Amino acid sequence: QVQLVESGGGLVQPGGSLRLSCAASGNIFSINVMGWYRQAPGKQRELVATITSGGSTNYEDSVKGRFTISRDNAKNTVSLQMNSLKPEDTAVYYCNAILTLQRLTGRSTYSYWGQGTQVSVSS
Repeated sequence: QVQLVESGGGLVQPGGSLRLSCAASGNIFSINVMGWYRQAPGKQRELVATITSGGSTNYEDSVKGRFTISRDNAKNTVSLQMNSLKPEDTAVYYCNAILTLQRLTGRSTYSYWGQGTQVSVSS
């Protein structure tokens, strides 16, 4: 059984900072890509940032220069440092991992999601 557990959400004033963390656990062979997505009320879930096992990153345009994604491959964790937060960053943030499981029948790749953590930016 694989679990992604997020932490670090909360309420912050505009211009403030938050750090989100996500830890993956279970019978994981490898994690290919880890990332953060967000979903604001009435909107579709959108990509925020991703990072590969080799450290290559990808950011949604509106967060470039403000958010930084990082991961610890040894601990199966990914973090998102969010600076200069804006009210439009308010959303539920979800951790995602594309990972490979080692099963008796061989290896298979799956996409897993965390339960989500609320980030609210308001004065």
